[in-house]
Amino acid sequence: MQIITTHRSADFDGFASVIAGTILYPQAIPILPKTLNPNVKAFLSIHKDLFDTKSVNEIDLAQVKRLIVVDTSKWSRLEKMKSLKDNENLEIFLWDHHENQCDLNPTWTCQETIGANITLMIREIKKQKILLTPMQATLFLTGLYEDTGSLTFPSSTAEDAYAAGYLLENKADLNILSTFLQPAYGEKQKNILFEMLKTAPRTKIDNYTVSINIMHIAGHVSNLSLVVHMYRDILNVDAAFGIFVHNDHEKCIVIGRSSVEDINVGSIMRSMGGGGHPGAGSAMIKSVNPSALNDWLLELLKGNQQASVLISDLMSYPVFSVTSDTPMSVVADLLKEKGCTGLPVVDNEKLVGVISRRDFKKIRKGSQLQSPVKAFMNTRNITIEPDKSPMEAARIMVKHDIGRLPVVKDDKIIGIMSRSDAMLYFYDLLPD
Repeated sequence: MQIITTHRSADFDGFASVIAGTILYPQAIPILPKTLNPNVKAFLSIHKDLFDTKSVNEIDLAQVKRLIVVDTSKWSRLEKMKSLKDNENLEIFLWDHHENQCDLNPTWTCQETIGANITLMIREIKKQKILLTPMQATLFLTGLYEDTGSLTFPSSTAEDAYAAGYLLENKADLNILSTFLQPAYGEKQKNILFEMLKTAPRTKIDNYTVSINIMHIAGHVSNLSLVVHMYRDILNVDAAFGIFVHNDHEKCIVIGRSSVEDINVGSIMRSMGGGGHPGAGSAMIKSVNPSALNDWLLELLKGNQQASVLISDLMSYPVFSVTSDTPMSVVADLLKEKGCTGLPVVDNEKLVGVISRRDFKKIRKGSQLQSPVKAFMNTRNITIEPDKSPMEAARIMVKHDIGRLPVVKDDKIIGIMSRSDAMLYFYDLLPD
């Protein structure tokens, strides 16, 4: 007997990968865990006749000769499969797109870091030239879109996009996707979010703002990940973590969401025995003090920061500036000569303004070109410190619609961070 299964609390990517497994391994019986995400459960309630799945209670595990695992690589995340762990004759095939360390000891593996697990399986389906039905294509695209945020998550790859195009070519129905990708947000989730926002602690770690919130919950509450996602968005922090403590204190669920590359939630959750992606992850921990868990999380966050690129690494220097009494005609010549779009205005080593090509639009007649810079310069003096991140610089530039940021230390200008400098960094164009 061959069976194919996925992790507890299966999402669309896990469910879609199980069904894709039945295409690649026609003899395999699809086994779904009892706990499914609410939107997956809703989908199955309507489409159950199209997908003939079973529960682990309906099969004799002693008869299983091959176990195919998708979207996870941990025994602890499989439902009621522990008896197979000691079967020395068991073949294990693994399909997984996480960075997690595998403890399944598989016979065959396809484990690559990619946006969605279903993408790996579509690669093989395409290779074997297997035809898909529109409903299969729809399910697979739902899994792909859910795990990649419709290809907007940083973990998304070019191959995920190609796979999405292939599924659309196979008549995947985007109307069905929009219906089932809307996560369930009910009274329980709303109340928990409201309680979290009452306290909303903030911690500064390096250049980032993080919120870790401990919440006690009663009974089963689904879609806590959505609560944490909304919590992070409302607080506008770089990363948010919810420590959800069941009233019996027997277990805590830690869920994290990050919007910055330097805070890798998946890596932190793996240290806690869980898993995930750079931007999202979770872990379940039994019999632990929530305060100790909070401290552990803080230590992991402090140690998790990568060797970040700072403004001081990217800024241009030395700084060429002009004084406030410099004639505008001289500034025009300097901008042309230097090939730049703006210059800081400095008097007695103190930044007093910035003059840019845009400011020349204020000149209405030729005689004004002899006027001093101080008559036309921008005096908002929006600056940044050298130990800030490129992301912070980009946010300031977007917020104030400016193309350059003077870098200031001890009230003295030491460099310039331009929009071009930021783009070179974000599009990975920096020289090795």
